[in-house]
Amino acid sequence: MSTLQPSQLLAQLNWRYATKAFDPSRKIPTDLWAALEQSLVLTPSSFGLQPWKFIVVTDPAVCAQLSAVSWNQQQPVQCSHHVVFAARKSMDADEVNRFLVSTVAVRGGKVEDLAAYGNIINGFIANAAKQGWLGEWATRQAYIAIGQFMASCAVLGIDACPMEGISAPDYDRILGLTDSPYRTVVACAAGYRAADDKYASLPKVRYPASEVIQHI
Repeated sequence: MSTLQPSQLLAQLNWRYATKAFDPSRKIPTDLWAALEQSLVLTPSSFGLQPWKFIVVTDPAVCAQLSAVSWNQQQPVQCSHHVVFAARKSMDADEVNRFLVSTVAVRGGKVEDLAAYGNIINGFIANAAKQGWLGEWATRQAYIAIGQFMASCAVLGIDACPMEGISAPDYDRILGLTDSPYRTVVACAAGYRAADDKYASLPKVRYPASEVIQHI
């Protein structure tokens, strides 16, 4: 049962904006951050495979390095938590089996009972790899996660700024992902807006619902 009224949801979504300047003196409280991390864990994904990793960066030295390879944007050094969304570089039968084993551990039953489902997933992965869009599929999953994260931030009154203006290879190098199963896709700074961020008071520019929503 929802405890959030429609008007409250819309108020928070209107309140949020891509924060350009954060107040470095304000940090997200531990309980709120724990909830935001769980919002990442709870993100839906294709087949439930969760082909991602979320790197939470709070070390000032590392944030400074990331800022330097983010067109010198200051959000990484000003924000409370800088989240890097990484996607798996590849998927294979072993990773699918790990997911099936996890499913059985949570829901009960036997892995053998999920053989047909496993075959469907493996067939999808093999086809995607053959046609060359497996990486794009994983990237799209990461974008689902950043969308859920930003909405969760808005509901909790936390400011956020999605960041695509970054050098993903440099992020990988700095975060030790280069030789890992994951690669940087996008980042999101989270914290509290600076009092003098002029973008906070600008009205949103959106096309009317009649133009972007179609009912059939």
